Amino acid sequence: MRKLLIIFSFILAVMTLEADDKVEIYASKLTSHNDTIDAGGGVSVIYKDYLLTAQRAHYDKKTGILELFDNIRANYQGKYKILGKYAKLNIAKKERFFKPFYMLEKESDVWMSADEGLATEDEIDISSGVVSGCDPIDPLWTMEFSSSDYDTDSMWLNLYNTRLYIYDIPVLYTPYFGYSLDTTRRTGLLKPSVGYSSDEGFYYQQPIYIAEQNWWDLEFLPQIRTQRGSGLYTKFRFADSAVSRGFLELGYFKEKEEYYLKNNLQNQSHYGYKFFYDNPDFLNQWTGLDFEGQSGIYIDINHMNDVDYINLKSSGTNDNLVTATQVLSRANIFYNTDNHYVGAYFKYYQDLTLDNNENTLQKLPTLHYHYYLNTFLKEHMLYSLDVQSNNIWRQRNKKVTQTNFNLPLTLQTPLFDEYLNLSYTANIYGQLSQFSGESKETTAAFRNGYYARNSHRFVASSQLTRAYDEFSHVMSFSLSYTHSAGERKTGYYLDNTEYCKDELNIHDPEYEAKCEFYNIADVDNATKLEFIQYLYNDKSEEFLYHRMAQRISYEGNHANRYGELENELDVRFFNNTLSYYNNMFYNHDKHSFSKILNKISYHDYGVGLSVSHLYRDTFKDPTTLTAPSRYTRYLTSNASYEYNRHYSFDATYNYDLQKSVKKSASIGFMYKKRCWNFGIKYAENRRPILTQGSEASYIYDRYIYITVVLKPLMQASGNSSFITYKLPSNEGN
Repeated sequence: MRKLLIIFSFILAVMTLEADDKVEIYASKLTSHNDTIDAGGGVSVIYKDYLLTAQRAHYDKKTGILELFDNIRANYQGKYKILGKYAKLNIAKKERFFKPFYMLEKESDVWMSADEGLATEDEIDISSGVVSGCDPIDPLWTMEFSSSDYDTDSMWLNLYNTRLYIYDIPVLYTPYFGYSLDTTRRTGLLKPSVGYSSDEGFYYQQPIYIAEQNWWDLEFLPQIRTQRGSGLYTKFRFADSAVSRGFLELGYFKEKEEYYLKNNLQNQSHYGYKFFYDNPDFLNQWTGLDFEGQSGIYIDINHMNDVDYINLKSSGTNDNLVTATQVLSRANIFYNTDNHYVGAYFKYYQDLTLDNNENTLQKLPTLHYHYYLNTFLKEHMLYSLDVQSNNIWRQRNKKVTQTNFNLPLTLQTPLFDEYLNLSYTANIYGQLSQFSGESKETTAAFRNGYYARNSHRFVASSQLTRAYDEFSHVMSFSLSYTHSAGERKTGYYLDNTEYCKDELNIHDPEYEAKCEFYNIADVDNATKLEFIQYLYNDKSEEFLYHRMAQRISYEGNHANRYGELENELDVRFFNNTLSYYNNMFYNHDKHSFSKILNKISYHDYGVGLSVSHLYRDTFKDPTTLTAPSRYTRYLTSNASYEYNRHYSFDATYNYDLQKSVKKSASIGFMYKKRCWNFGIKYAENRRPILTQGSEASYIYDRYIYITVVLKPLMQASGNSSFITYKLPSNEGN
């Protein structure tokens, strides 16, 4: 038994230069001679955060050198493993030497093989070798280097004189390449983007990333397009608290003279900025107080001199291409309690098709107060209050400040054991307009004034629920009647109400100027019927929603009595794998549909399909408008297929059926492996541009995107495009 204990239990030898440099040796065989110790039969060594194993070991007490032989494995804090045939630990100099050197980083699955490696404190110096994230047996990609160093604390690896190989084919050389084996933010170069265009030339963008502190980072994106010009975009991101965040983005691009003249662009320089900030608790954070209510501030400010400011931001991926012609800037601030809400909203619109926005209406600001629904008389009486003041402003022409007041008072009661619910609402509404600024119209058309009215609403409703073995059915019915009891108007409303409400005046040249501030929604004597039903499965999941609504007016002539019949249907089949959505509006007077939206989606067995079609008819007079402006017919579709965990395909197609114009399209595939992704996509996009004349108002771009992701080197970049090839563009009116 004593012999078995000696062989199978460990023998501990502690050799100490300092208290922190303790070396523990565990072995089944141990012999000591003078100042040396030899261990065999399987050796385990604990030194600081290292756990080393080998077949045998030799330790010299005088020199403090521990040598390990054969089948060596070293584990550092559980992060990576180092293997080799020979290792030497110099306890005095705090050095570890391995030959040959093989390291496997467990979290990222990156391995490195080299002739030898020398580790000192938190750094490992490595001689010539190879690194990869693929299977060591026949790896798809490797990086060969002449020397390397690795910081075990920051997990940052530097490679020098690096050659990238795809299988045995060299594809890239760089004198230096550095990357992180974890996700810690740090200063350095990010993945570049390269591309080629027949009209813009060679494209290269190199992101430079600065992250010296954990609450902010700064990214510079210089780019060059050899036949078009060059520019610089920059983005400063920050998080000033645990719940708030923001960023400031600036950009500038200068066109070459030849490209600028050839394409007849409005601007030779494109510039802009964007500021974003979101803080859902700014009052408590900024004042240090403890407000019971909720406060929030949201800022999203955008400005650019034309749409190419965004289109030039990157190589032209679909995520950045602009197809809209209006930019919205807004800022919202509010304070909310159980009973009260106070807010201020700022909205600024920039029309990118105009040289300036002096005549564009803005809302700077909207002030809002709301008193939440409250009850008395045992909850039979309900009341609330809403007040909004809109400062509708612009640099030129008339401006107005409009204040809206809304006070509903509701009396409700259930009957017949809550099978029937009755309610009556008296609603007081008013709007006050105060004008300023000059106008081409007569002063009398914009006299200060107010509009006030009182209306009544009666509602009878019922909701029924029935449970079956495999599903539940819920139905609700409601019948409401609204009656306008009276109104009073002065100033602007007295002068223009009848004129602005008459649809025959829409084509009058003065109509837009006189009525652009008239936004009173009529309250007719009308009845509204609404039916809603739901179906739920045995897991309480909704698989059918159906709603129908019809309004019947008692104002005017019989021809306008029936409002549009709305029908909305959302149904899901086969555990939500197949869904269909429909929304229709039928106009009784025109005996035609004014809007039809259909969308069908399927997601199962790796297949994703979605097709939607929108039809709209405004019923506007075609003699005063071009025929296409009356109708809207638009088709959007996308498809994806994941054949297996390696292969996936996707496609999109968006088409304006009314104008017979393809808006955008794409098709591509992605191949994914453990250590790399490769994808190729062809995409088309119709985007607007700002020109000096009317020769071209849009450009139809065509791109080929090539995605190469070498994992884990580019893991943070996802599947973003690495190489872009832009085909010749087409221009149109």
